[in-house]
Amino acid sequence: MPKTGIATLPLHYGKAPQWLFRRMSLLAREIMIAMVTEFGRKYCLRKLSDPYWFQALGCILGFDWHSSGITTTVTGALKEGLKGLESELGIFIAGGKGSVSRKTPEHILHYSNIHSIDPDPFIYASRMSAKVDNAAVQDGYTLYHHVFIFTPSDGWAVIQQGMNQTDRTARRYHWFSETVNNFLIEPHSAICCDKKAPTLNLTSPESSATKNVCAELSRKNPEKTVRELSRMQNLMLTKRHHIETSDIQPEKLHRILLTTYARQPENFERLLSMKGVGPKTIRALSLVAELLYDSAPSYRDPARFSFAHGGKDGIPYPVDRETYDRTIDVLRKAIESSKIGNNEQMKAIKRLSGYFVDI
Repeated sequence: MPKTGIATLPLHYGKAPQWLFRRMSLLAREIMIAMVTEFGRKYCLRKLSDPYWFQALGCILGFDWHSSGITTTVTGALKEGLKGLESELGIFIAGGKGSVSRKTPEHILHYSNIHSIDPDPFIYASRMSAKVDNAAVQDGYTLYHHVFIFTPSDGWAVIQQGMNQTDRTARRYHWFSETVNNFLIEPHSAICCDKKAPTLNLTSPESSATKNVCAELSRKNPEKTVRELSRMQNLMLTKRHHIETSDIQPEKLHRILLTTYARQPENFERLLSMKGVGPKTIRALSLVAELLYDSAPSYRDPARFSFAHGGKDGIPYPVDRETYDRTIDVLRKAIESSKIGNNEQMKAIKRLSGYFVDI
């Protein structure tokens, strides 16, 4: 089973020192060149969408192994390292952290215009992956980082991260186009985290009826739906039901439902993809669907290292700069040699990799 899924990490602030980030970018560059040269672009996307492999990559690059910063810093190093090589490798990285994440469609359009690629499927995949992890899977984490990696013909991968200020953790979400048959039916084929959280999970097959009712409610005149929701403000819910009616404001929902009523979305995916339909709208419709139509959604959380150069915080030991630079140099020379037909070094690296897989 492909290991695309979720990783949960302690929430850390700060950033990598410049001397380390410069080396991370250089080593990430050589690793990506080697991977594309030896295995192809789809292989790179598959690996980046694997949370275990991505975590190991962060360790190889010398970043703090259990920090939320491994997501933002490693993707930043990849983006910086591949700058100027996009056309040669055929791999494009869009998005980033904070306000940069909202520029993802612009970045996709930029690369698409240069390379005559149809941007629409990639923009849609970027938007829906973010919508699903922010609104369809409500696990207490609010997205603040979104990176979309794509190629002209080999698909796409998403690495995005949400923050939970209450328990000071971050959760990383990985996607790979090859394993996404439906954006709303368990698109993460594996999950890895240390703990589960109360979650409104509309990607579960158990939530099929709820999704149908939500889509149906969005097509109805909003007056009745909002009126019923207003009556629910005083309901006492059972302990198993984690949705809080106090954070749902019927008057705001009314404005959104006027839009959905005018657009008449034919299914839940269309509803979720609409601008303005966010977590609170989905929570409200799910609540109405359960209490009025007896369509209970799933509340099951979908969540089911290695060191080479040390770690940024000195754990398990400080970054060994000399060894780090030697690794970059070895990879660069191996790639240069393979380009002129002398690929013995690359074969040696491959044999070494096979040895460690077997033990």
